Amino acid sequence: MKNDPRLGTLLFGTAHARSEAGSPGSGQQGNGEHMFDRMGGVSEPVAFRWKTTDDDGGQPMLFPEEELVDRHVGIGEYRGLEFLHVNARRIVNEVPAASRMPFRYTINAYRGCSHSCLYCMGGETPILMGDGRTKRLAELKVGDTVYGTERIGTYLRYVLTPVLAHWSTIKPAYRVDLEDGTEIESSGDHRFLSNRGWKHVTGSEQGRARRPHLTLNNKLIGTGHFAAPPVHDGEYRRGYLCGMIRGDGHLSSKSYFRPNGRTRTTIRQFRLALIDIEGLRRSRDFLADLDILTREFTFQEAVGNYKRIEAIRTSNRNDFSLIQDAIAWPVDPSDQWCKGFLAGIFDAEGSFGNWILRIANTDPIIMGWVTACLRRFDFPFVVEARDRGERRKRLKTIRIRGGLAQKLRFFHTVDPAITRKRTIESHALKSNAKLGITSIEPLGVDLPMYDITTGTGDFIANGVVSHNCFARPTHEYLGLNIGEDFERKLVVKVNAVEKLRAELRSPRWRGDHIAMGTNTDPYQRAEGKYHLTRGIVEVLGLARNPFSILTKGTLILRDLDVLSAAAERTDVHSNLSIGTLDEEVWKATEPGTPHPRRRVEAVKKLNDAGIPTGVLVAPIIPGWSDTPEQLEAVATACLEAGAVSVTPIVLHLRPGVKEHFLGFLKEHRPELGADLARRYGRRSYLPPAQQQVITDRVKAVVAPARPRRAPTGTTGHPNSRGGERDTEQHATASPQAGATEQLQLLPPG
Repeated sequence: MKNDPRLGTLLFGTAHARSEAGSPGSGQQGNGEHMFDRMGGVSEPVAFRWKTTDDDGGQPMLFPEEELVDRHVGIGEYRGLEFLHVNARRIVNEVPAASRMPFRYTINAYRGCSHSCLYCMGGETPILMGDGRTKRLAELKVGDTVYGTERIGTYLRYVLTPVLAHWSTIKPAYRVDLEDGTEIESSGDHRFLSNRGWKHVTGSEQGRARRPHLTLNNKLIGTGHFAAPPVHDGEYRRGYLCGMIRGDGHLSSKSYFRPNGRTRTTIRQFRLALIDIEGLRRSRDFLADLDILTREFTFQEAVGNYKRIEAIRTSNRNDFSLIQDAIAWPVDPSDQWCKGFLAGIFDAEGSFGNWILRIANTDPIIMGWVTACLRRFDFPFVVEARDRGERRKRLKTIRIRGGLAQKLRFFHTVDPAITRKRTIESHALKSNAKLGITSIEPLGVDLPMYDITTGTGDFIANGVVSHNCFARPTHEYLGLNIGEDFERKLVVKVNAVEKLRAELRSPRWRGDHIAMGTNTDPYQRAEGKYHLTRGIVEVLGLARNPFSILTKGTLILRDLDVLSAAAERTDVHSNLSIGTLDEEVWKATEPGTPHPRRRVEAVKKLNDAGIPTGVLVAPIIPGWSDTPEQLEAVATACLEAGAVSVTPIVLHLRPGVKEHFLGFLKEHRPELGADLARRYGRRSYLPPAQQQVITDRVKAVVAPARPRRAPTGTTGHPNSRGGERDTEQHATASPQAGATEQLQLLPPG
């Protein structure tokens, strides 16, 4: 299978870092405890500012347009890469109190990654527009109509409001993650509507920075993340035409003999008449894409309370035949066809009155297809039947359940054409969506934050009520795209080593544990050129400052000397990510990483050198790298290499990444893509029961190997130095329902 290097890079953070095995110096208590199971200490966020290498002072824009950055084009083994040099104002980045990270400080010397793994993609904040669709915040214009909120009677309700102003500013960026997988990038000053009122992203309980701010005990108000809209490709268009024409069109063929009795004539007629011109125009355009030309005419003028009805028609024999082909029931319908069909049948026979979404028809075959397509996308629904007398067909109505969140998901997933049927104006802000805050983390860089002013003072951003600023993805702001550029154009903090040395000398620094590899891999290809990670390890070792490293690069072996020297002075721990030993899976999903066998060898060499090293079996892709044989192979190899921990992590598909990853599989492994779409459904995680199966497979291999003696020179308790300890080799379960940890797919940066 051909891999696609544009799909981005796996970044180590959030769930990935949270699942790293027990680490000396991590701040965790207890011998052999799982390093990333708990939050670290409470702390205040630290601003993280940049300047270009050519700038000696001030606080300029991040890479001004007139002089974007000091660029170095790679040659030789670095051919195809471009390095962008910057000077960081700070290199030790502090994690905010609300984050779930068990450490308070991180270092990332690089931004971007050349591993070309399959698991990284960011997106820009979608805003709920007045027509029920979404638009990127950066693309909004003055005069656009969006949804805001207004108190009407007892409840806050959704109302239409104009965009009065739109601008951008530069502020430190944070990411807020919610229970349902919603992910929002914003400034620390941004305010969200929570169950305890309006709250800033960051703040303090006392002092000058005191203000209401979000915590992990808060829940945001709204419907949750918006579904990605469908692509109007050929399959979608055929599905839409099938739903629309079968639901509300007229297609007939009549034959008769002429008066002479010898000549047989056939009259073919197609007509589609609608009150809503949007559905009619979409149908006409989709027919034209199939080379079917129709004529538009007025079917009925407005009379009294009856609105004007426009229609399209054709009686051409070839066009008639093409229409019949276009609306034929498919043998194996695709997701795109099903989305188009649901949009078409809703435009033809659907309604959204009194906040109840219904689709009604008397044809049992049509209704059977409707229910099948709804089940494919996990929409909750009920079927209601009503007898209308002996001479009339029985009417069936399908009603979608689940509140406004499910209705919006339906509209965004299938994209009906008729906006009148998509309005949520005056609907109360009541929702059972899981919008509890799971983490608040700094992105470690100042970014442009887009802001708008609306008539109501708020707007709906990715399903939550908010106002103020939102960030765009880091790499995009640097003048780079978030696909191939993220892998080929790497930001290098060239002053990282000297900046770290200065920061560790500060009397305010108290020697806290520092985690490396929580964002981008410290031993990616760029490290072979710049040696920044090696310099950072040397400085940390000389300062006796505890640290840990998470990597999938075997380049770490180059630094065995400085790592061993550091381990003599302080607590040092490392983890390697080895998702599989399967050659096919590795080549397809991690084309830029060292061979898994080489990573296993690195685990052995690190442990033999006295650096306690564990393994994250990550990510485990259900249906591709999760067979008992595959998991046994990788777990056994890691145990034989002396891994102090073996932790399985199942693939986590958050919104946005899910569509991208499944789209990749649809092209290269369609059966697997369909299976994962079915198993994950609307979830970002695999169901707990299926996670447990994977956990048990790894436990079956790891359990017989415990306990084992750690290599001489390893460290035990986080505050200890040197000595031997008993290390339990384990398969760590997820904090949720005992299931395995699942790999977080993160945006660039």
